Amino acid sequence: MKTYREAVHRTLTSLFEKGMVRPSLDSPTVYAAVDLDAALDSARKKQQNELRQMERRKRELQELSKQQRFRPSDEVSTFKIIKSLNELIAVGMTTLNSSEEEWLMVCPPILSVVGSLFTLEETKEFIDRGGVMKIITDVSYPHLESMQQYLEIGAEARHFDQYGGIMFTVFDRKICGSAINIDIRRVSLDETISMLWTDDPTHVKYLVSTFEILWQQSVPAAEKIQELLEQGPAQA
Repeated sequence: MKTYREAVHRTLTSLFEKGMVRPSLDSPTVYAAVDLDAALDSARKKQQNELRQMERRKRELQELSKQQRFRPSDEVSTFKIIKSLNELIAVGMTTLNSSEEEWLMVCPPILSVVGSLFTLEETKEFIDRGGVMKIITDVSYPHLESMQQYLEIGAEARHFDQYGGIMFTVFDRKICGSAINIDIRRVSLDETISMLWTDDPTHVKYLVSTFEILWQQSVPAAEKIQELLEQGPAQA
C-alpha cells in the first residue's frame, strides 16, 4: 500500500473502535470486515449513545445556569476569561435567561450547531417573550438543519460568505463575549476555548457597531439555504 506501518495500525484501530472490522486471535493479527448489517447496527448504537450523553450534558448545563444567577454588576467585575465550550454554554444560557431585548451573535457554522443543540429552547423562550435574536454565520450545507431551526423559532439570520473575522456575542447591548481563540473541530462540550466575557461599555459598543456593519454586508440566510438546497450536497 506504500504507506507507513503506524498509519495502517491507527486506521485499523479506528475501524475496530467503530465496529467495522474484527481482529483474529492469531499472530500476526489479521483484520477482516464485519457483516454490513452488523457494522451499521454498531454505528447506530454509537450515535444513540452519543445523543443520550449530549442530552444528559444539556440537562446539567440547564441546572448549572439556574444555580449561577448571573448578575453583571458583581459576577463579571469588568471581565473574565471563558476557558471551555461547556463554560461558555452555561454562562451564555444564564445571561440569555436574564436578557430582555436583544441577542446578537457572529459565529462559525459549528458553533451554530452547538447552539441549536444546547440553547434552542432558551432562545425560543427569549424570542417568545419579545426578544430579538440575530445571528450571522457562514451558512454551509452540512449546517443547514441548525440554521433552519433558528429561523423556525423566529430568529433573524444572515449569511456571510467565508467569514473569517472575530466570533462574538452581545446581550441587551450590556454584556458581551469575544473570542480570543476558538478552534472547534467537533461538537463536544469538552473543547478548549479562550473567550473574553465583559460588561465594559466601550467594548460592547465596538462589537455592536461591528455587528451592524457585518449585518449590512451579509445576505438573508433563507436565500442562501434555498440556493444550497437547489444545488444539492454534491455541488454545495
